[in-house]
Amino acid sequence: MVCLGNICRSPLAEGILRHRLNERGLHNIRVDSAGTSGYHTGDHPDARTIQNARKHQVDLSQLISRQFTRHDFAAFDFIYVMDSSNYRDVIALAQTEEEKSKVDLLLNTVWKGENRAVPDPYYGGETGFEHVFQLVDRACTKLADDLLKQHAL
Repeated sequence: MVCLGNICRSPLAEGILRHRLNERGLHNIRVDSAGTSGYHTGDHPDARTIQNARKHQVDLSQLISRQFTRHDFAAFDFIYVMDSSNYRDVIALAQTEEEKSKVDLLLNTVWKGENRAVPDPYYGGETGFEHVFQLVDRACTKLADDLLKQHAL
C-alpha cells in the first residue's frame, strides 16, 4: 500500500487489510505500506488516522513510516497506490514490464478501470478521515475476499 507520506492513507490500508485477512484466517499474507516520499520516515501514522481506525477496531499504533524502494517490486506481488501521483512515482522506479504490472490504484479493486483516487485527508477534518476509511475498507474487504477465494482453490 503506497501513498505520499505513509502516515494517512497507506498505513490505514495496511491496517485494514491485515484486519480483514485475520478475520478470514489468512495469517500468512505479508502486508506492508510505504510512502513515495521520505518526509515522514520513522514516524507513526497521523494521530487522526490512528484515532479513526481505532474507532473501527483497527490498530495502527505500531506502524512506522518508510519510503517505497525498488526492492519492494521483488518483495511484493501486488503494489496498490492511492492516487495517480503515487502511481507515476512508483512506475518511474519500475525497470521491467513485470514490475509495472504489479502496480494499480487501490480503488480499482472495487471500481475496475476507473482509476479513482483515495483522497488525502491530511488537511481536512474528521469527516475526511471517515470517508477515506470507508473507501479503503471497501477496497481491502474486496481484496481479502478475493484472496480467500484464491486460497480455497
